[in-house]
Amino acid sequence: CCLGSGLSWEPRSRAVEQVHLRCTEGSLEWMYPARALRVVLEPNLSSARHTTVCIKPASDFQGASIYVERAGQLHLVVSEAGGARPHHVSCFSAHTPQRVALFLQASPQRDISRRMASFQYELLSNQSPAGPDFKKMALVEAMCRPCDDVELLMAICSSDFVVKGSIRNVSHDSENHMSQVDVSAQKVYRQKNRIFHQDEASGEWQGPVRTLLQCKVKKGGGDFLFTGNEHFGEAWLGCAPRFKDFMFIYQAARERGANPCEFQLN
Repeated sequence: CCLGSGLSWEPRSRAVEQVHLRCTEGSLEWMYPARALRVVLEPNLSSARHTTVCIKPASDFQGASIYVERAGQLHLVVSEAGGARPHHVSCFSAHTPQRVALFLQASPQRDISRRMASFQYELLSNQSPAGPDFKKMALVEAMCRPCDDVELLMAICSSDFVVKGSIRNVSHDSENHMSQVDVSAQKVYRQKNRIFHQDEASGEWQGPVRTLLQCKVKKGGGDFLFTGNEHFGEAWLGCAPRFKDFMFIYQAARERGANPCEFQLN
C-alpha cells in the first residue's frame, strides 16, 4: 500500500510528483489531492508479461481523475465526475508489459476539506477472448462449466484458496452481474488472505465466494471442494466439484503418479 498527501508539496511547485510501485497488485491512497501525481507500475518481476491492468476505485474515491498514458497521450480511466461505484472495475491493455504509467489529475477545489483518491490495482498476465471486462477477463476460472480432471488437479495446486465445505446460501446481484455463494467451511486447506474466518459466536468457519451471474449458481446439498483466486480482496470461484468426486479423481491420479502436487487429504 502506498500512502501520500498533497499537503506535503511546496505551494509554488509546478512539478508532477512521481511514485513507483513495484508489486503486481496493491493499493494507493492520495489524501488531499493537489495538482498531479504520476504513478508508475513497474513490477520487480521483469520476466512477467502483464497484458492487462485493472483498477478498482474506493467507494469514497474523490478529488481526482485517473488517466493511463499511451504513446504520450492521456486516456481517461476513472472520472470523479462520473462517480466511483464500489464494485466497478476498469481494465485496459498494457502496451508496455513491464511498465505502466497512470496519471492522477487533482480536481479544482476552493476549500481544504478532506478528500482521498484511493484505489486498488492488479496487473494480470492471463488473457481471455471475452474482452477487456474484468468480470469476464480476469476471472477465467469462472467459465460456468465443470472443470475437467486436469484442470481440477491443477486448481488444488495453484488456487489462492482451497476449502472443503457446503453452501449456506446463494444471493444474486443483477446490477453488477455477480452471484455470491456463502460457504460453511469444514476445512480450510489454503487461503491467501482471511476470506474464510471463524465466527466468534458459533465457532463455524465461513466466507463468501463470488462468481458470474450468468453461471446461474443454485444452492445444493452435500460437501464441495471450493477452489479459486482472489481479486481485489474478494474470493472468486474456480473449480468446485463435489468432494467425493474430487477424492476419487485425486486418489486415481496419485496411484498413477499423475498428480501435479501433493494434497493433504486428512
